[in-house]
Amino acid sequence: MSASKPNLVFLARFAGTSVFEPNGDRVGRIRDVVALLRSQNQPPRVLGFVVEVPPRRRIFIPFTRISSIDVGVVVITGQLNIRRFQPRTNEIQVIGELLDKSVEHSHSSFIVSDVAMESDGKGEWYLTQVHISPKTKLLRVRSGGKTVSWESLQGLSAVEENQGVASLLATISNMRAADLAGMLIDLAPKRRIEIARGLDDERLAHVLEEMDESLRVEILAEIEGERAADVLGEMDPDDAADLLRDIGKDRADALLALMEPDEAEDVKRLMTYEDYSAGGLMTTDPVILSADGTVADALAAVRRQDLPSPLASQVYVCRAPLETPTGRFVGIVHLQQLLRERPATLLGSIVDTETEAIGANWQLNEVASYLANYNLLALPVTDENHRLLGAISIDDVLDHLLPQDWRKQASEKLSEKLEASHGKAER
Repeated sequence: MSASKPNLVFLARFAGTSVFEPNGDRVGRIRDVVALLRSQNQPPRVLGFVVEVPPRRRIFIPFTRISSIDVGVVVITGQLNIRRFQPRTNEIQVIGELLDKSVEHSHSSFIVSDVAMESDGKGEWYLTQVHISPKTKLLRVRSGGKTVSWESLQGLSAVEENQGVASLLATISNMRAADLAGMLIDLAPKRRIEIARGLDDERLAHVLEEMDESLRVEILAEIEGERAADVLGEMDPDDAADLLRDIGKDRADALLALMEPDEAEDVKRLMTYEDYSAGGLMTTDPVILSADGTVADALAAVRRQDLPSPLASQVYVCRAPLETPTGRFVGIVHLQQLLRERPATLLGSIVDTETEAIGANWQLNEVASYLANYNLLALPVTDENHRLLGAISIDDVLDHLLPQDWRKQASEKLSEKLEASHGKAER
């Protein structure tokens, strides 16, 4: 942990604190701290700060972007997302909602005068301590009361109408996206939407990628515009393009306008291709490096946590520019080849030029046959000038080859097998 991030930080003093970029430019002022409520009165997880930027616009900055916290100064890293902050299901704004709130401790009434967040040492922060004052004292001064644990208080996070959702969200927190998508199929529409709203953007994006078309259209229709755009930005561009094709042109155009320009550009490009063509199936974000990149560079690139396994199986070597559409496509370097070579080996010396790229107009059956014939997990798509447009992974092909309701059928069969196994165990 950075020395500039202490282990225990009281939050009331952060109201109005200036936020700066590393170069010293002032971004704005902190107006609140956002945390996510958890079930059974567990300490909420801190998500980030609400920061007011000129002209009086409140945005959200994730806590992972905070590089240092000092008295009166907070420094952030990375690019700002200037979309207006909107609170979501089971989130609380610590300064605005908790300070001066009435709570119970040891059968007596108190007022919350401050709340402290604490690091778990693994990169996450939680609201673990609360400073409370006797109910007759309304000043937020810690000397006038005592500091107690979050769990010892009653009345802080008891939002009755959300407890069922909060409990379910806690239960599914470790489920894989595909399993969660299958579970949501069986929920009532109202509860399905509540769960979707309670997931963070990245998690919801991964779940939507695993859903049938009709269900994900239903969920996206219930998500407010700016948040829907954020979720689409977290999805693989090919999945986002498929979803936007299904929701109608007017809504699709509105959401594209709200997305980050570079993300929207990739999605728009994919939407110009036919649904079942190579162009419609590909993603525009494979691992792309130049011929003078090294094996070490390639291995670092395929370690990306958000990279699907099929796309991590190979690196695409191209001439500059290295963003799709790239310069001339040179060839592929397979993961197994990378593991056999020395870290300093140049990619240009080990590139596979025999595996040919396909055109964007290839149809689904042709793509599937090509993958099967050469035992590939992914393959490159190029234009008539041999520029790399993207890559198709085998999981995207299978999604389109299987029956439309295959996920529901798989979920039902899995439930039957689990019930049968449980019955045998009882006997």
